[in-house]
Order: sequence, then structure tokens, then C-alpha cells
Amino acid sequence: MRSEALDMALSRLGDFIELVDLRNSEGEYDTKSLKGISINKVLTPTKADTSNLNLRTYKILKHNWFTYCTVTSRNGNKISLAYNDEKDCIVSSINPVFKVKDESKILPRYLMMFFNRPEFDRFARFNSWGSARETFCWDDFCNIELEIPSLVIQKKYVAIYESMLANLRSYEKGLDDLKLVCEGYIEKLQSTTNKSYLGGLIVSVSRKNVDNKNVMGVCSDGIFTKTKANISNVDLSTYSLVKKGDFAYNPSRINLGSIALCDDECIVSPMYEVFSIKDSEILDCGYLHLLLTRKEFLRSTSFFAIGSVRDTFDFDLLSKTRIPLPNIDVQKRVVAIYEQIKLRKSISVQIKNLMNNLIPVLIRGSILEARIEDKGL
Repeated sequence: MRSEALDMALSRLGDFIELVDLRNSEGEYDTKSLKGISINKVLTPTKADTSNLNLRTYKILKHNWFTYCTVTSRNGNKISLAYNDEKDCIVSSINPVFKVKDESKILPRYLMMFFNRPEFDRFARFNSWGSARETFCWDDFCNIELEIPSLVIQKKYVAIYESMLANLRSYEKGLDDLKLVCEGYIEKLQSTTNKSYLGGLIVSVSRKNVDNKNVMGVCSDGIFTKTKANISNVDLSTYSLVKKGDFAYNPSRINLGSIALCDDECIVSPMYEVFSIKDSEILDCGYLHLLLTRKEFLRSTSFFAIGSVRDTFDFDLLSKTRIPLPNIDVQKRVVAIYEQIKLRKSISVQIKNLMNNLIPVLIRGSILEARIEDKGL
């Protein structure tokens, strides 16, 4: 329970930050410098069509500056906000860009830690207003009240956070290097290894369901997920049974990466294509799954898919695909690298989640320490 004897004075955020409106009027920054804002509070490469954009109207976001998107509705109950701790870039002209007025009073990194808390997202959503879409305007943003510890305490807790952030980035750099090794090796196989048609290596599977009720779909990450369809009145006997080692894919969505390798028996919609490998001594299932989820293959499915209402990439088209086929030992080595990449991705996500959970603890700790220091206790 909070002790009133340890209360600190609340400060208005607007007294410590100010808007900046610096435009790319000289065309100094091109599309490579154009960034979007993620709900994960980071800058990301833009997903917008940049072919006909006039980038001279875009705002410059310098190092140590902030930007956010005022619209909070349909945004996962989060506010899209980012702190630029890398090189200068440009962002949409509709997004406010601001900076800390005096870094001897509040550190930009400490302020970003404050923004990274779930409490801040909840506050922003609660104080967003609008009819067609809700927005968290600049005036309301400035009216946020917070307790600001001394600069010494801020630096102490920022140092803890930045050490964790440095470790995460080092780990992700190693992950990126491992991806390059894997991709480079596959590219080498593409040019140095004889290619074979998949039709001679795989066989279509048609098994009707009897009593299995484990209904799954395939998502764009190339894995099975529980179906989102309403199956309350569906005859599951028409569904296709998928056994361990089988592949399944939606022929209308394979270009999105919706092809999965089964490791737990399930059933899928009868519209799915299901197939298996003829001889596991010639083709490794993990190696094939890796090839079929690469961007190059997904682009080719978009090009070769045919249809009227919607394009499909059926089993016959899949059978005409050619893949590099090294000996089975080489395939297994490639898969071993790929499995390490998946493991490291999983660990990276866990580290990020741990950091996100620690940020509120660090902010709370800094405030409690400042209260004690302020009262001379």
C-alpha cells in the first residue's frame, strides 16, 4: 500500500517536452529513411506504397527525438509511439514529433521507459476521444502527470535497462548472422546442386476423418493453429486427416506462407491439399518445409497460381516445382541450422517479454527510491 508520507510532487509532462516540425523540404532523406511506428514502440520500415510519395512534406525525426500516432482505436489497445535511438530518419507528416526540452531534467531514454509501460497504453486509450476513430491528442498527451526522479536516479535505472537492451541486440545480431549463413547455403545449393521435380518426391494424401476432433488451420507463419471457423454444425467426416510427417496447405493462401509440417495428428478443411514425402531417405521433411516457406517460393506461387474468382496453387502446380536435392546428410545439416534459428527466435521473444515486464518494475523502483531520497529516509 502506498504511503502518503513518501509522495512526490507530480509534474506535467508538457513542461518537459516540445513539438518539433522539421520537414524534409530539401529532399535529404529518401524512401530508405522512411519509417513507420509499431505498437511495440519501435520504428519499423514503412509498409506504405512509396512509389508516388512526395517525401519533402515528411517530418524529420532526429536522434533522441520521439514520435507517435494519435489514432488509438483498432490498435490492439496500445498507442503507437517510438523513440529514435539510431540515425536520423523521416516519418509521416500527420504524426507529432517531439523532443525533451532539457535533458538535465529528464533523460529521453528514461521517458521512453515510462512510455513502454502497459499503464501508459491504458491511460492513452482511456483518454482518447472521437467518433469514427479515437485519438490521443497532443494537448492531452502534455497533460500527463508523472513523478520525475533526480537525474542521478534516472541514470542508474536507465543503465540497467540499456545493459539489457545491449545484450538483446547482441543476441539478435547473432541470430541475423545465423540467418545469413542458412540463406547463403541454400542459395549456393540452388546454383550448384541438381534440381528435381517435387512430383517425383511427394504424393498426394486423401484420408477422410473418422473420429478426430482436433480441427486445425495453417497460418502464414507456416504452422498449424486451432481453426477460427465456426464448426458447431460442420460434418467433420468430410475433413481430411493429417498424420505426423504430412504437409498441409491452403491452395488459396500458400503464397502467404500457409504451408505446415504436421507433428501432431489433426484434421483440416477438405479444401486443403495434404501430401507426404515418398522416401525420407531421399528427401528430409524439415528440409522441404524450409524450402516451401522461403520468400522466393512464395513469390513463385503468386506468379503461377491460376483461377477465376481467386487464384489457387493446387497439388499439380506444386508437383511441377523444382528444388535443389543434395544428399540427405547435407539436407539434415541445413535443417539443423534452421532449427537453431527457430530456437533463438523463441528465446529472443522470451527476452523481449521479460524486458517488457521489467520496465514497470524499474520505473516503480526509481520512483520509490526518489521518494525515499526526497524525504531523507
